[in-house]
Amino acid sequence: MTFSKWFVRFNWIAVVLIYMIFIAGSLVRITGSGMGCPDWPKCFGSWIPPTAESQLPENYKEIFAEKRAQKIEKFAKLLTALGMKHTADQLLNDPELRHEESFNVKKTWTEYLNRLTGFLAGNVMLFIFGWIVLKYRKRKLVLLTLLNLALMGFQGWFGSIVVASNLVPWTITVHMFFGLLIVAIQLYVIRMVSPSQQKNLPQIGWMRVLIWLVAAITFYQMFLGTQVREAIDELVKLGYTREMWIDELGMPFFVHRSFSWLVLFVLLIVAWKNETTYKYASIRWIIGLLALELISGILLAYVDMPGVVQTSHLIFASAIFGIITMLIFRSKSVRAITP
Repeated sequence: MTFSKWFVRFNWIAVVLIYMIFIAGSLVRITGSGMGCPDWPKCFGSWIPPTAESQLPENYKEIFAEKRAQKIEKFAKLLTALGMKHTADQLLNDPELRHEESFNVKKTWTEYLNRLTGFLAGNVMLFIFGWIVLKYRKRKLVLLTLLNLALMGFQGWFGSIVVASNLVPWTITVHMFFGLLIVAIQLYVIRMVSPSQQKNLPQIGWMRVLIWLVAAITFYQMFLGTQVREAIDELVKLGYTREMWIDELGMPFFVHRSFSWLVLFVLLIVAWKNETTYKYASIRWIIGLLALELISGILLAYVDMPGVVQTSHLIFASAIFGIITMLIFRSKSVRAITP
């Protein structure tokens, strides 16, 4: 069946907004604003956060520290039920989780804008779901969009856990994983409804294997990069300077760096085959983004660059992941949606 142009556009808008969440989340991280709002979904108990500390009660730190402790206890019970008792005990016995930061208007509003971005993206996806249910009524689309709505809700809830646990490293990695899963599902929905994305790639033989290889390495690289970033945050807390980071980071950093060159090597082979045979613009985009990704990675590792480079590094990697995911979808046939 034919989907309206506006319906297709709204699905693309949803992808853009999801990527804006990545950008906003990265800005929150590099500015240290993750604890700008100590509670969730409200911020300092209000839907619109305060602009001055005088608007808060004198004992606001004690109030929100107690609320956070209660949330951590509930999450620890869930982890214990899932067989992660050691992790649960670590959370319950971490004294840092009892510490509440002082109000900082810049950090508060940076985190609040991050939440607004997520709220906007969630509502656009809810609108798309309602559109499908009321007009198109296609079971597969209903299930996929419903799943993505559920994942968005989970992301919101888990975001509150990330905040409550004072940005415990592994929670950030889990948060990233589900963000990428939401991107992949939304791109598959677009594959099903957008005429431009329903044109299959020709039989590309062994190139499909290379594309899958690049996808797998890129996916792994993003999580390894997140772990490297988390390790750097811990080193900063312990007083290590930039000159000491590489020696202390150990194998994860070297694997992350080496795999970047491996991705480049494989993609150059794909690019050569593309230019001599297929000439797909999407592969050209991947090569360009990867070049920028490598440059930003070098700047992060060896040059004292501002935090915006960290955001760029994440966005380039996320964009590469998205384009490769679309290539994989288009290299396989998709069953047409019929009335």
